[in-house]
Amino acid sequence: MSHTIERPSRLDTARRAFSWRDAVVYQVYLRSFRDANGDGIGDLGGLSQGLDAIAALGCDAIWLNPCYASPQRDHGYDIADYLTIDPAYGTLEEFDEVVRRAHELGLRVLMDMVANHCSSDHAWFQAALAAEPGSDERARFIFRDGLGPDGELPPNNWDSVFGGLAWTRVTERDGRPGQWYLHSFDTSQPDFDWRHPAVAEHFENVLRFWFERGVDGFRIDVAHGHFKDAALPDHPGGRGPDAGHNHGMWDQPEVHDLYRSWRALGDAYEPEKYFVGEIWVPSPDRLADYLRPDELHNAFSFDLLVQPWNADRFRKAIETGLAVGRGWPAWTLANHDVHRAVTRYGQEQPLDEALPTDMIAAARRRGPADLDRGLRRARAAAALALALPGSMYLYQGEELGLPEVLDLPDAARQDPIWTRSNGTELGRDGCRIPLPWTREGRTFGFSDAAAATTWLPQPAWFGAFARATQAADPDSMLSLHRDLLATRRTHLRGTEPIVWLSPAGAEVLAFRRGDVVVVTNFGSAPFTPPSAWGALSPLLASQPLTGSATVPPETTVWSRLHRGVAA
Repeated sequence: MSHTIERPSRLDTARRAFSWRDAVVYQVYLRSFRDANGDGIGDLGGLSQGLDAIAALGCDAIWLNPCYASPQRDHGYDIADYLTIDPAYGTLEEFDEVVRRAHELGLRVLMDMVANHCSSDHAWFQAALAAEPGSDERARFIFRDGLGPDGELPPNNWDSVFGGLAWTRVTERDGRPGQWYLHSFDTSQPDFDWRHPAVAEHFENVLRFWFERGVDGFRIDVAHGHFKDAALPDHPGGRGPDAGHNHGMWDQPEVHDLYRSWRALGDAYEPEKYFVGEIWVPSPDRLADYLRPDELHNAFSFDLLVQPWNADRFRKAIETGLAVGRGWPAWTLANHDVHRAVTRYGQEQPLDEALPTDMIAAARRRGPADLDRGLRRARAAAALALALPGSMYLYQGEELGLPEVLDLPDAARQDPIWTRSNGTELGRDGCRIPLPWTREGRTFGFSDAAAATTWLPQPAWFGAFARATQAADPDSMLSLHRDLLATRRTHLRGTEPIVWLSPAGAEVLAFRRGDVVVVTNFGSAPFTPPSAWGALSPLLASQPLTGSATVPPETTVWSRLHRGVAA
């Protein structure tokens, strides 16, 4: 194997061929992306300023976390009005400008659809609180009488995802304790009752509203939610973190008719609109049901995200994702709900632990991290994931190699997970710190105002990861991602499936896609590809190669296979 690396050429954005099946989508957590108005909160004006950087990275689309009107108790995942922009982020006109500018740069735009629940400030829920039990206003949510002589016990034993009971009791208009309402997450996020026809009608109107503004599709939050078992049975597993999957709360059969109706609505547009789901279910077969031809186009394959640094675990996750995703799953190694990859891969991850059915224990661990090791592994994992068939979702800041900020002051934390767990869970604030754009300055270039104070504090070391600094360093994490995306576009944007070259159980993962051979070394010793794999010349490597024909530990190498040439 030759060790000379081919530097990829940069491609003009206007000439990019596009397909959702293998798109690279940049996830924008708007609140922390860039601040244009100087209030320390990221906004649409800041996103407009940063779209060129996303396009220059080589991405095909953006996914915009919720920017609808919201009291921000869960930073946008508690929506008070689905048909307008939150004033902290800007205006509808500024949103239209983001869509226009993104399309001009060749970037599609996905919004986040949060329809399992809304904010307790939503006009419908405020009307429900003011109405009588049994009213139509309450029927749009899941209100129930309590158990016990005076209704003092919740209707069942369900837990909230964020900790604590999933039920809150209201005070009726006469001042007496009254019914309970269901909230699968925070108390400020009441669940809709999707069996009420007004709920389905409302959300079809919401979809049409944004589609008419040029939005290209939606990422669906909690796509396995929405419907609950109508009987609201107790969870047999009981309460607490070891209770297991609650089949009464999630993955009800009625949800599939909902997505058939949304798919039909989206398919009526030209080009058709796209739907990708955030779905947590206990088996691959259940996930595959959401991806039938008349339902969602895609779903995230989270198995890869939660794996420890181990070749066999990665391989099994890849095989599962490819099988369930019909060969084109949606991969990601990080998002706004988990600790950043550099920190996760730098922490000890015992292989004898059974992985949970959710991300919390596997991807939000406490404990020290070897960040040098974590960075090497994160670089190698990114190179491996971007070589796979399917789409790739890149969470903002991962291309900079940002570590998780684990030591935020308690008083600065804002995630309801931190509050509802009484501090036993750190929550998600540490992956949501405002991005560093420049090495110097009070906010490292995040805000246009010199005196701005960011909504979450940036650590002093953040400047070392600044985008401007990394852009000038050919060996930086940012430059690696630019090279990966450019080389992927040139050599791996096709229909070729993967063909495994390494055996199961090995410390190396190696596969071929077309004329590209990808090798990731999970072991502790250098690995030399056997001559039986053919004559190879490197296209890129996650770490600089030093002239050897071997793949160093914690490194991924993409090589070109020269067919018909002896090794």
